[in-house]
Amino acid sequence: MRAYLLSSALLMMVILGTGCVSNKKFAQLQSSYNNLANQNRELDGKYQTARRDLSGATARVQSLEEQIAAQRTSLAALQEALDRCLKSTSEGNVNISKLVDEINASNRYIQHLVNTKNKSDSLNLVLTNNLTRSLSREEMRDVDVQVLKGVVYISLSDNMLYKSGSYEILPRASETLSKIAKIIKDYREYDVLIEGNTDNVPISQKNIRNNWDLSALRASSVVQSLQNDHGVDPKRMTAGGRGEYNPIASNDTEAGKARNRRTQIIITPKLDQFMELIEKAPENTDSVPGDSLQPAAPVQR
Repeated sequence: MRAYLLSSALLMMVILGTGCVSNKKFAQLQSSYNNLANQNRELDGKYQTARRDLSGATARVQSLEEQIAAQRTSLAALQEALDRCLKSTSEGNVNISKLVDEINASNRYIQHLVNTKNKSDSLNLVLTNNLTRSLSREEMRDVDVQVLKGVVYISLSDNMLYKSGSYEILPRASETLSKIAKIIKDYREYDVLIEGNTDNVPISQKNIRNNWDLSALRASSVVQSLQNDHGVDPKRMTAGGRGEYNPIASNDTEAGKARNRRTQIIITPKLDQFMELIEKAPENTDSVPGDSLQPAAPVQR
């Protein structure tokens, strides 16, 4: 803008100073004036652009300064926390080497528990394989064997074990129970839970009040058969009934009801062995208590 006013003033001075000028001279002056005016507009545009850039740069600088201030505040807080931590460590006379040793000991114990569990799982798989190999194809239709979370579940259908609505064991179930008893006796360090389950159809027997009674009586019948007919130590066994309240299938279909009418033989390592592992770490992690879960004698096929 200043250049534009200056050029205008110069032009007026030239005209006034020389009086009348020739047309050629006037055209030259007019051309010069126009060029200067164009340059002035161009310079003014650059000036405005520079002002906007400067304003944006100023805002960015202010933002960066605020971020730097925030980072400095955060750094100061972290330094203060570190100083407190170092002071606390010094005042408490913490033995870092001892802490590392304790952490390593804990890690070794955790690995020991994992190894023990793996051994237990392996034994359960051996137990399962031995049992399934001993069962005939016909028996396998009524017997389901699974290992879930380190526990062996042997599920027996009610068709194989009892008459409908009864808890008396059928003679044909004796051979299958004898094979299961052989496995139980070989693994004498395992506990055995016999669990009766029913569908949701109400029972109509004079001496049986409901499905709770029926499921408990069926479990008790299996326990007594394993004890009296097949020599399983009764101290290792527990009988329980869950009635219709532990279904594995829908009771809306006959097939689902048939699956729910079952007696489960649950074989698991003794609870006190696991509690001992949890409550007290072994002095020598090279010795694995899981070895005590080995069967008393090789399983005969």
